[in-house]
Amino acid sequence: MRVKVRMRVRPPRTLRARLVAGTLVLLVLACAAAGAASSLLLERFMVDQVDQQLGMQAGRYAASLEHEEREEHPRGDAGRSPFGDERGDTRGQAPGTLGVRVVNGRAGTPAVVGQADPSLPAADERALASVPPDGAGHTLALSRLGRYRLMAVRSSGGAVLLTGLPLADVHTTVRRLQLAEIAVFAVIVLVTGVAGAVWVRLSLRPLDRVAATARRVARLPLSDGEVALPDRVPDEDPRTEIGQVGQAFNRMLGHVGQALAHRHASEERMRTFAADASHELRTPLATVRAHVQLARRDPAEVPPNVRHALERADAESSRMGTLVDDLLLLTRLDAGRPLARKEVDLTRMAIDATGDARVYAPGHRWRLDLPEEPVLVPGDPDRLHQVVVNLLSNARAHTPPGTTVTVALREEAAREVAAREEALRESAAREGKPGGPGSGSGRAELTVTDDGPGIPADLQGEVFERFVRADKARSRASGGSGLGLAIVRAVVAAHGGTVDVESRPGRTVFRVILPSLPSA
Repeated sequence: MRVKVRMRVRPPRTLRARLVAGTLVLLVLACAAAGAASSLLLERFMVDQVDQQLGMQAGRYAASLEHEEREEHPRGDAGRSPFGDERGDTRGQAPGTLGVRVVNGRAGTPAVVGQADPSLPAADERALASVPPDGAGHTLALSRLGRYRLMAVRSSGGAVLLTGLPLADVHTTVRRLQLAEIAVFAVIVLVTGVAGAVWVRLSLRPLDRVAATARRVARLPLSDGEVALPDRVPDEDPRTEIGQVGQAFNRMLGHVGQALAHRHASEERMRTFAADASHELRTPLATVRAHVQLARRDPAEVPPNVRHALERADAESSRMGTLVDDLLLLTRLDAGRPLARKEVDLTRMAIDATGDARVYAPGHRWRLDLPEEPVLVPGDPDRLHQVVVNLLSNARAHTPPGTTVTVALREEAAREVAAREEALRESAAREGKPGGPGSGSGRAELTVTDDGPGIPADLQGEVFERFVRADKARSRASGGSGLGLAIVRAVVAAHGGTVDVESRPGRTVFRVILPSLPSA
């Protein structure tokens, strides 16, 4: 079984790396083009020099073979040719010079200066015989002798005289040039890469300052409250692209700062109005309820319609009083009023709240899933009890009878939280995202799960907002103020925790996470 491993080359992600990589790629291509051009030009020049040498000989060496006299130059015992023995040529030809006579299309015995046995295979002889006698240079690869530059001329007797010079020196010189170019170009690319990286880093410093300012802005909680934006990006030359980006970014921060200031002022006015209205309404509401209850206790006979009106007035004034108290609580939490800090047993609180829910809604099935050890958290017991009660009331009010509601509680030790947060930070670092600081403590998780109709997807992001209702998704037997889940989020946030919801038809989960204390 063969396993194919494919190596994928990932392009650089940062602008700095892309600029340096692009410069180096262009430089490598330019060096390769320059090296190829210089090698070709040198080879062409040296081949022209060889052609000039062949033209000056004009077949004289090959013609000398035509006047060979065996009596004056008998073969030695070794059978060496008198014109091309291994000691050199007596006619002043360069070593390796090839001479061949071609008669009637057949190449005769070749003579090579410096070689004792220059015989060639039949294929090489046919290739030599095919060289045209045009007086121009032709390159031919011979199996035993290598690459030769050949020139053929026709003699007065009708034979074709071939003279050739080897191209080994040409190829050796070109290879040396190529090796030298590779070494020089490698040094140039290396030096350019280092210098280019330094230059790009210096050139992009203004952009790094813009990015640093943007990261500081991204870490700010812009959703609510007063926000102090960081210092603006230092002014750069507006004629440069980075300077234009910096100026545009500063203008954008100015507009955002103005919008945040206007929003904060509006929120402060709304909080002041809500707090003042809540305080002012509590007294007349209490007075109205007192008069209604006094009228209901009158022993005199009251007509049925009047008694019904008094009962409705008492119920609605009680509901308005609860609404005023909720608004006042939200206003105090928005203003950052400190809450009580005590040791709260969430396990006992979940048991008590679920027991009360069984009394209020006997048609629902209430279940508890609690750990063996009590789960302790630091916080305000009254406010945390209100969180649990509001979640159970929400499940009771927005699901039909027969729905199963499960209250679950579990605790995660500090070391488990630290290990998970470390893994999340490493994952964020690999993706180039900032990782938040760890909590450094354990956490308690409270979930309220029901198998009711669920919350529509377009409302799941708004269920914790004030006066938001999901009447279309969940049938309700009684009305509500729409502040229950808003109070849950505000109280949990004041305790340094988080709350979220996951919902689909048949399963809705509200999850509250709070910092916990070590179990007793």
